Amino acid sequence: MEQNESGNKKTAKPKKIIIGILIACVAVLAILYAAGAFYFSSHFLPGSKINGVNCSGKTLEGVENHLADEISSYALTIKERGDNTETISADRIGLSYVDDGKVEKLLKGQNSWGWITAFTKKHEYTMSATTTVDEEKLTSAIDGLTCLAEENMQQPVDAHLEVGDNGYEIVPETEGTALDKDKVTEVITKAVKAGETEVDLEASDCYLKPSVYQDDKNLIAQRDQSNAFLKAKITIDFSDRQEVVDQSLIKDWVTTDENGNAVLDEAKVKAYVVELAKKYDTFGYPRQFKTSTGETITVSGGDYGWLMARNDTTTKLIEAIKSGKSQTIEPEYTYKGYVRDTNDIGNTYVEVSLSAQHMWFYKNGQLLVDTDVVTGNHNLGHDTKTGIYAIMYKERNATLVGEDYSSPVKYWMPFYANVGIHDASWRTTFGGSEYLNNGSHGCVNTPEANAEKIFNNIEKGVPVVVY
Repeated sequence: MEQNESGNKKTAKPKKIIIGILIACVAVLAILYAAGAFYFSSHFLPGSKINGVNCSGKTLEGVENHLADEISSYALTIKERGDNTETISADRIGLSYVDDGKVEKLLKGQNSWGWITAFTKKHEYTMSATTTVDEEKLTSAIDGLTCLAEENMQQPVDAHLEVGDNGYEIVPETEGTALDKDKVTEVITKAVKAGETEVDLEASDCYLKPSVYQDDKNLIAQRDQSNAFLKAKITIDFSDRQEVVDQSLIKDWVTTDENGNAVLDEAKVKAYVVELAKKYDTFGYPRQFKTSTGETITVSGGDYGWLMARNDTTTKLIEAIKSGKSQTIEPEYTYKGYVRDTNDIGNTYVEVSLSAQHMWFYKNGQLLVDTDVVTGNHNLGHDTKTGIYAIMYKERNATLVGEDYSSPVKYWMPFYANVGIHDASWRTTFGGSEYLNNGSHGCVNTPEANAEKIFNNIEKGVPVVVY
């Protein structure tokens, strides 16, 4: 019995020792844990950052001093287009630390009893109100940035069309270096107040942008339509002269409408047509004329000649260009002469000399009629008007009626108002000085046989030259 009691006593003693050691360890750990909790009640937990500043294990005073030091050495790096950078320092903008109790609030708000797990966690805080900045100095510093100087801001240029050897080509956009100053101010101010040390103006979308880029669908469509216009080669026919409208002219007439479509500038096309009219119109213009007696004279007046219808010709030319096809067109005319050549009188015409009281009729260059005539009564002021006219029509067996006469004629060929060429059966004498006192009311009185010959060989539009 004694041996058993002794053996049991020997076994129980080591157990008590182990239990005592464990209790001691737990007590030590508890003391250490409590000490840690007590320590971190006045120190920031591991992994703590305030405005990016590492505050791990620091006291309130230490953190505030550290923040003040960090803020006083603060500098904001501004990244610009083209690998350029500028810096704004704390002293330039009056940036300083403000003890507003927020650091203390953060310290008291942390869970000091969770300090053991803090080693595996991050505690990042942002306190926007812990700094102050001099707004005027900040504005001045931003205004003083080199990138905002007017001479350094190249404005963006839209992608656009230009004419090259192969027609219209797209010139790519230019990004430029011009900045949106309001956006720059907003981005930098926000960065300073957040304690950021770098801003990228391009990444922050501060640069002004072109409104049209080279891959713009409308621009591509404009190019294609414009090049379609350039394919046209329009020959404008003036009989013995031609004008050619091709790429060299059309390229300056292409523009865009309010919907961005390529169109022809009607005003520019019309300006071109107006210049053509000045060059080729002959209606009412004086002309050099070689008489049947060999003398070259200047004949003015009358209503014969060519007068372009400018609006209609402009429309016609625009439509021809839009077709994109090469073709020959004629201008539209308000008045037409008999011949479109440079010499628009041509070689079929009537020539009347008032001083010689004589008339010639040429057809295709051949003299068919060479006759004396009687023109308007000079002494009564009924002189036949000089100028160049055109046969308006011809009528067989007409009766000419005036205030004091009614005269039947067989061959009536008016060329101006109620003035024309006709036979005069009541006359027996033609030519000489007959017209001075016994002339007509303005018409060209002609011997019947010659009037008949002219009537049978003339047509509407043939010029009549009176001088």
